[in-house]
Amino acid sequence: MPLHTIDLGIIVVYLLATVFIGLFFVKKASRSLDSYFLADRGLPWYILGLSNASSMFDINGILWLVYLLFVYGLKSIWLPWLLPLFSQIFFMVYLSIWLRRSNVMTGAEWMTTRFGRGRGAALAHVSTVIFALVSVIGLISCAFQVIGLLSTHLFPWDLGGIVPGVTSARLYAILFVGITTIYVLLGGLFGVVYTAVLQFIIMAIASIAVGVIAMSTLSPGILDSIVPAGWKNLFFSWQLHLDWSGILNAANLKIDRDGYSLFALTFLLILFRGVLLSMAGPAPNFDMQRILAARSPKEASLMSGFVNVMLIPRHMLTAGLVVLGLVFYLPKLRAMGSIVDLRMIVPYTVRNFIPAGLLGLVLAAFLSAFMSTFAATVHAASAYIVNDIYKRYINPVAETKSLILASRMASLAMVVAGVGLGLISESISGEMLRLTLALLSGFAMANILKWHWWRFTGCGYFCGMLAGILAALLAPIALPNLSAAHHFLVILAIAFLFCLLGTVFSTAETDEVLMRFYQRVRPWGFWGPINKKVRALYPELPRDADFGRHWRTILIGMVWQASLSVAPIFLVIKWWPALLIAVVAIALSSLLLKISWLDKLADE
Repeated sequence: MPLHTIDLGIIVVYLLATVFIGLFFVKKASRSLDSYFLADRGLPWYILGLSNASSMFDINGILWLVYLLFVYGLKSIWLPWLLPLFSQIFFMVYLSIWLRRSNVMTGAEWMTTRFGRGRGAALAHVSTVIFALVSVIGLISCAFQVIGLLSTHLFPWDLGGIVPGVTSARLYAILFVGITTIYVLLGGLFGVVYTAVLQFIIMAIASIAVGVIAMSTLSPGILDSIVPAGWKNLFFSWQLHLDWSGILNAANLKIDRDGYSLFALTFLLILFRGVLLSMAGPAPNFDMQRILAARSPKEASLMSGFVNVMLIPRHMLTAGLVVLGLVFYLPKLRAMGSIVDLRMIVPYTVRNFIPAGLLGLVLAAFLSAFMSTFAATVHAASAYIVNDIYKRYINPVAETKSLILASRMASLAMVVAGVGLGLISESISGEMLRLTLALLSGFAMANILKWHWWRFTGCGYFCGMLAGILAALLAPIALPNLSAAHHFLVILAIAFLFCLLGTVFSTAETDEVLMRFYQRVRPWGFWGPINKKVRALYPELPRDADFGRHWRTILIGMVWQASLSVAPIFLVIKWWPALLIAVVAIALSSLLLKISWLDKLADE
């Protein structure tokens, strides 16, 4: 499939534009460490929100969402809560505000806000740095492999003979990683954010176009004739009740492998896991970096809320790709037998149904989906190397020029480490999801307690994080027959036990540290003794322990986000009654959110 000159021109212009944006912000990003990693905390919330949504538009996620919607139908809307997708609701309601009040640069530096500067705080600091770097290297390696594989099916050129012994997939991956690394090194967060805004615009246009093309090919009744009964049912009973027999037998094998047949139980586990992970706050990655880069706690909250709206095009893209795959690719999938590869839906639909001119934009969008996430991940991780290792332990009096150079070298080192792991590992099947779910499971308990329990110590945090991460990595090996949601219960129990042991057998943090943290962040939870001491000294301190309103708002927000997610799918499959209900739900929940959240932001 040769590319039209127009399509090739669009891709080249896009790639050159990303490098130009990096060059444009070189001087601005080099003014200070705050400039390089937080853009001087001067970017508007809507720009940060667009860039954050762009980074969540990742290529691994698109492939996974296409797989879920294809196999599970509309019930798949609940499965991304594993990540959890609704964590943005918790962030916008209160966690972004709490986190931004700390005024730090990284999640590791935040540990000094919570635990002070003693031995426990140092251990908590180290464990957060390790978690951030290990998770990022794993994600980089997976993204490297996925973009390489996908590029060989999306682009018509075989690069395999250019470098002896290096496959075409790896050469494509190295090319796009190299271009992305250039603008990350040059422009800092300024370059990453504004490039992500450009990438979001491209992805949004392409997503809407794919959705419209799918709608134009979907004649009345055709979808009902090729999907199993219950595929279009958003709700569920105890069993999944989705049988692909005679349509695509391999899909039944995948449902059995995933372990989601008892769907009601799966949903409850996913919901429980999602709530706890959300209460833990953002992981130390690009999401946390955008929150810390906001101009104020209020703008951090607005940014997190905006992300939910900006992800609408992603759901339209997913639905469009699945519809085209169901209508036109199903016979080829049947021919694959039990080794069906549903990832091939994406390149097949792109190659066969996107017209010249638009094809270049769609290909640029897929590159954007990779590059935006890759750039944000690398840049956020390098802050931990420079701010929390180099500046803290190696060269505390480093000048700005040295810090910026170290930052660029740190970004380069993260890329080399991630790509190196990607070159060594051959398998990408489910790797990103398993890694993310495992590490987040180990992250959960210690990070819930750090917000909500005054007696929790830095030593307890370190013990809980270490035990949780080790349990998360070993659980799939020790308990291979359980799903990720079931593994979470085991990991949670182990992490909680070690959090308690580490806390009980260590000295409580000083009143000075705890009171300073409580006065600055004002969290709700088990803070009674500290609250009394702070109020005795500062009776005028604004009250922020609004537990009841926050949770009411979260429930409204979850309905709002679920409606925003499913409405584009209803639109693409042309299910008009369901779309009308979703639009009404969006309108009502938006009104309630304005009253319960938006109107209260000034007070917070």
